[in-house]
Amino acid sequence: MDPQELAVQEFQSRFGAAPPLIVRAPGRVNLIGEHTDYSDGFVLPMAIDRAIWIALRARDDGRVVAHTLDLDDTTEFALEALKHADGGWSEYLKGVAWSIQQEGYAIGGWEGVLAGNVPIGAGLSSSAALELATARAFAAVSGLPWDPRTMARICQRAETDWVGMRCGIMDQMISAAGEAGHVLLIDCRSLRTKLVPLPPGAVVAVLDTGSRRGLVDSAYNERRAQCEAAARFFGVPALRDVSLAELEARAPELKSHLGEVIHQRARHVVTENIRTLDAAAAMERGDVIALGSLMDASHVSLRDDFEVSGKELNVMASCARRTDGCHGARMTGAGFGGCAVALVKAEATESFSVSVAACYEDATGRPSEITICRPAPGAEVVARSGPSPGMTR
Repeated sequence: MDPQELAVQEFQSRFGAAPPLIVRAPGRVNLIGEHTDYSDGFVLPMAIDRAIWIALRARDDGRVVAHTLDLDDTTEFALEALKHADGGWSEYLKGVAWSIQQEGYAIGGWEGVLAGNVPIGAGLSSSAALELATARAFAAVSGLPWDPRTMARICQRAETDWVGMRCGIMDQMISAAGEAGHVLLIDCRSLRTKLVPLPPGAVVAVLDTGSRRGLVDSAYNERRAQCEAAARFFGVPALRDVSLAELEARAPELKSHLGEVIHQRARHVVTENIRTLDAAAAMERGDVIALGSLMDASHVSLRDDFEVSGKELNVMASCARRTDGCHGARMTGAGFGGCAVALVKAEATESFSVSVAACYEDATGRPSEITICRPAPGAEVVARSGPSPGMTR
């Protein structure tokens, strides 16, 4: 049974009726443009056909009662008295509620059941999927206008200011604004987007190493601080504003003032922005060879300059690149564990999956999960019965 059906079934069991509303929001895989979003850079993600669903109905008492099947846990809280608790999954729901209220909207409560198939901690942005599904739920019961850019910013603020993860805008933006059949080039400063088609005959494989990381407690926030230090050195708002020529010209001075590590972090961001724009151009002309080479180079930069890869991710990317039918492969997501992504010839997906899984298990002793993902639409109301509530602000 798929997650949507599970959520509906559990809702009926818990609340004694069919859910009037069903919303969903997808996870994402980023083809290239990693750790550039919080430097106002460029990213090239796609929403995937894995998502979080919420079956729900409105409440009139200003409370949220939600049960997640994935964790078999229930939370309940009042919208007028939001408080931090144990830092679990419910903080994302409360954070979204708080952030919507910060935007000036009045929101109503709801009760519902959540179910999903975005693996947690795998680098496929289960947190953004949860945030955008929650935002869709609040918008649906409260009659809020749905603008993907606005809701992405609201959900980003929930994660940075309530949850404490200083993420960029990419994950929330692609979960809010994804389009079926396309990858999205996002300018993380202006939030301008451009639909980019996958090259003909190529598919995206997500390669789950089985390793997991907790971002809030990881070196993610440290990497962001290092990028901000480099931007201050150059006297610009973000590393997005530093050219490769300027970086190279001032490299000795940067290393002298802030050290080699900060120089490496800056070099990754500056070169990754170039690779991302080049990758989008390659996709538009259907050049899978160039796109694959850029993905390979991105992994090297993330491994050596940004130092956010790890044994499992390196092995997985290497196994993929050595396998027939692979155009290119790299770690994806924040790193420190999770998934790699590969661009693969469509006709080779079965043999590719079998060979890479065997290669990875031989090298690490661990099983893996390899999934062919298709570009999916962003957060949406899947089903609605009854009138829509009026909007208040």
